Amino acid sequence: MKSWQTSCIPSNKKYVQICTALAALVLAVALLNLCLGAQKVPLGQVLQALVGEGSGTTAFRIVRYVRLPRLCACLLAGGALAASGAIIQGVLSNALAAPSTIGVNAGAGLMVALCCAAAPTALQLVPLAAMAGAFLGVMTVMLIARRTGASKITLVLAGVAVSSIFSAGIDAVVTFVPEALNGYSDFRIGGFSGVSMARILPAFLPAVLSFVLSLLLHNEMDVLLLGTEQARSLGLPAEKLRIALLGLAAVLAGAAVSVGGLVGFVGLIVPHIMRSLVGEESGPLLVSSALGGAALLGVCDLLGRMLFAPYEIPVGIVMSLAGCPFFIWLLQRRGRLRD
Repeated sequence: MKSWQTSCIPSNKKYVQICTALAALVLAVALLNLCLGAQKVPLGQVLQALVGEGSGTTAFRIVRYVRLPRLCACLLAGGALAASGAIIQGVLSNALAAPSTIGVNAGAGLMVALCCAAAPTALQLVPLAAMAGAFLGVMTVMLIARRTGASKITLVLAGVAVSSIFSAGIDAVVTFVPEALNGYSDFRIGGFSGVSMARILPAFLPAVLSFVLSLLLHNEMDVLLLGTEQARSLGLPAEKLRIALLGLAAVLAGAAVSVGGLVGFVGLIVPHIMRSLVGEESGPLLVSSALGGAALLGVCDLLGRMLFAPYEIPVGIVMSLAGCPFFIWLLQRRGRLRD
């Protein structure tokens, strides 16, 4: 095992307790997001709106057409980004790898911009474009890292360079086609203002299918953690499996970008926290990361709406304020381990 990995594997009882607590946290965060905002809605009215009662009231319209789509987008993006980060970190055996640090999010963002510029009315194509861009990003970074030296820091530096190129591409698209990305600043920072169910639904099914497939491959992911040579000695096609898993991670990240923009750090922070709770085993880590990512992004989105109400801070800003110090701490910790 690598130095950044832990060897602890939780008992079934402990794992169930952790996942139950995380699920309860997600539920609590969801209810708070539906109740709180510029106009507070009592819990009873929220529950009535969720079951379809009181359709003529202001509370019903706020819950069903504003807060519920935003909540669904937030939970989907948070869970998908965290699960994607857990897969990427495990497959690449790199603690610094995440969708936002190795060009995955930026690649997805570029393809979303191109898709919106070329086919502005084809909302169903946006998630597919984002997933293709995410896969292009991770494959480009891996190719550069291999050609220049496959060290872990090289991978991250390659990701920074590729992200910058893709970000410049997004800026170029918006410069030539300003209407390509409505709410461009929210997309670049990451936010869920004005999101609709029509935007969420095309990304939901691919994200769920990719997550399920990742869970089905959790034993193979555990073998990859032992190293490429060990995986090959056990009869696994290590390279093909690695590309397949990175493809699943790209689908998850692309789905998140298509509904929430370029939200950063979720895929970096959450897997590290969950790894300290449930250990390195891929199955428990994926499930707990998805729940933890949904809860974290839900909390950050709520903070962004409530801290300076009636003004709103995009969730990407809140995540950056939390994620940048974590990333710096992680770099310092890795430096001390090498020393």
